[in-house]
Amino acid sequence: MILLIGGPSSAGKTNMAQKLLERYHIPYLSLDHLKMGIYRSNRNCGYTPLDSEEKIAEKLWPIVKEMIKTMIENEQNQIIEGCYLLPELVEELMLEYPDDILPVYLIFVEDYIFTHFDSHILTYRSVIENRGEEEDRPVSYFIHEHNKLKEKCIAYQSYYVEIKNNYEAEIEAVYEYIEGNLSNRDLTQVFYKNRRM
Repeated sequence: MILLIGGPSSAGKTNMAQKLLERYHIPYLSLDHLKMGIYRSNRNCGYTPLDSEEKIAEKLWPIVKEMIKTMIENEQNQIIEGCYLLPELVEELMLEYPDDILPVYLIFVEDYIFTHFDSHILTYRSVIENRGEEEDRPVSYFIHEHNKLKEKCIAYQSYYVEIKNNYEAEIEAVYEYIEGNLSNRDLTQVFYKNRRM
């Protein structure tokens, strides 16, 4: 089972991946690490860390797609998180491996971003790893990115949860969705296979 956690920057993807790792013992890969590893090893890789998500995704996706295929072929369980898991890209893999991939997207509504930008979004964006100044962008950027992703999720019928008021309470819908789907795909087998390793 490959669980894909997508969403714009600072939506809580890495924190969710960490919690799922602790609960189910399924390892996760942050696409930010892959992005930076490629960029730091080759500054002529075709993007910079400050380029648009679409431009970086265009460069990363051929690699990520083949990694996912290899994981599926080897019957491995993996969580992959990152803002470069665009619905239009994931869709092509879903058509080929509908029973092996579970994508979820985290989205904030505009009012949530306005109300909680300083108190929650900026405060908690480095809860798992240091984001540094790379992600210092205005509120309008975050609103645009969340709205754009919602439109793509609707267009490609991708599962997403909108955070409207209370992050902690509303994010539970995502955990319930994941657990329900893992149960349908034999959660016990996934859990014990990873515990034995």
